[in-house]
Amino acid sequence: MKKYLLLLLTTGFFSGYSFAQNTKTQRPNIIFILADDLGYGDVGFNGQKLIKTPNIDKLAREGMKFNQFYSGTSVCAPSRSSLLSGQHTGHTYIRGNKSVEPEGQEPIADSVITVAEILQKAGYITGAFGKWGLGPVASEGDPNRQGFDQFYGYNCQSLAHRYYPDHLWDNQKKVVLAANENLRYNKEYAPDLIQKRALEFVDKRDDKQPFFLFLPYILPHAELIVPDDSIFQYYKGKFPERAHKGLDYGSNATTGGYTSQEYPHATFAAMVSRLDLYVGQVMAKLKEKGLDKNTLVIFTSDNGPHVEGGADPKFFNSGGGLRGVKRDLYEGGMREPFAARWPGVIKPGTTNDYIGAFWDILPTFAELAGAKSPVNIDGISFTAALTGKSVQKKHDYLYWEFHEQGGKQAVRQHNWKAVRLKAAGNPDGLVELYDLSKDPAETTNVTPQNPEKANELRQIMNKAHVSSALFPFGSLMTN
Repeated sequence: MKKYLLLLLTTGFFSGYSFAQNTKTQRPNIIFILADDLGYGDVGFNGQKLIKTPNIDKLAREGMKFNQFYSGTSVCAPSRSSLLSGQHTGHTYIRGNKSVEPEGQEPIADSVITVAEILQKAGYITGAFGKWGLGPVASEGDPNRQGFDQFYGYNCQSLAHRYYPDHLWDNQKKVVLAANENLRYNKEYAPDLIQKRALEFVDKRDDKQPFFLFLPYILPHAELIVPDDSIFQYYKGKFPERAHKGLDYGSNATTGGYTSQEYPHATFAAMVSRLDLYVGQVMAKLKEKGLDKNTLVIFTSDNGPHVEGGADPKFFNSGGGLRGVKRDLYEGGMREPFAARWPGVIKPGTTNDYIGAFWDILPTFAELAGAKSPVNIDGISFTAALTGKSVQKKHDYLYWEFHEQGGKQAVRQHNWKAVRLKAAGNPDGLVELYDLSKDPAETTNVTPQNPEKANELRQIMNKAHVSSALFPFGSLMTN
């Protein structure tokens, strides 16, 4: 049934607007760069002053910056599930970070049609390099079974807590990193290995067949560690430091720990700048191959900044003045840096206030590929916002839920934002209400002054959440 639906979606059986079929524009290559735990304010184009991100800032300057784009939710796996499925976390199959043995997370269902599958069936070569976290190798959630021709990196997001792991995965082949065996050594920095393979993927491409490259980097996720090279040396000594004591590498190391760090501020800054270096290398490779003119590149992050492992988002103003961090449904936990570049199509140096979220990615990419989206999604295409060629359709509301800390829900409707804490089993619980047009930092709960609006958004929460037997609301997850 899944293959049959994909056939219908990609052969034009359904009628509908097709960007590729209705303009003279060649179908673009698509690169989606996803940082891990990078805050809204961690990049220069959103005001970061202490960390250098010249390549990311250049991407935004040469394209369009979105001020109000959100992740799928505030932790890794469900945010990625929302991204790939086109559904918000009240509907998407994976709604929490649930590990399975011996390695990996609960697999996304075979019935889910992912954006990668749609593009693959539409004739795109597809590759993913980085962190997966949506199903073990050989399960129905394996990236090779969810639309990716090639995968290299961490299958399990728990193992991605370590930057010097003892193995990675090349499709179904386990790649043992002998120098890091048993976490006794720290010689092979996994992000560098992953970046090398990603650049090789681009190096093999030409203008004869479009490609989709998904880059879910792990930088700057919680473990604070980076090679002692020029990037780190640039930051060392620039900031006040307070050493962090963690779970060190060595014979007693655990796969899910975070190492100690003598220079946490300098290391975090160097990790963000290393991510920026990777972005620059990708852009340079596109130009070298003559592919950059017809490639849409999007840069964003999977959720807000973390506080584990010695990280200090307050010091760097990682939230950009927004309230909350990772695991919060306040703006700082979900509003992400978001920039898109496509020469000749996206007007450079522009800013857009379209209110969108990860579930909009699938219908947008499908439209650009000339394919039809599945009917059971929550996303809408924002191609009009990107190109400025027509009026952009808007969401009536955006919805999120989070399955830890007693359960949380949030709704944004235009300028109104409602947040409900301890939501598990409490559908009539009180909500906090904020007017983001006046209070983007969510400092003042205005429910007492606006009880009718608060009740309206509470009813949307109740409607948007569809019960899931796999992830009962409020269940405690890990990772």
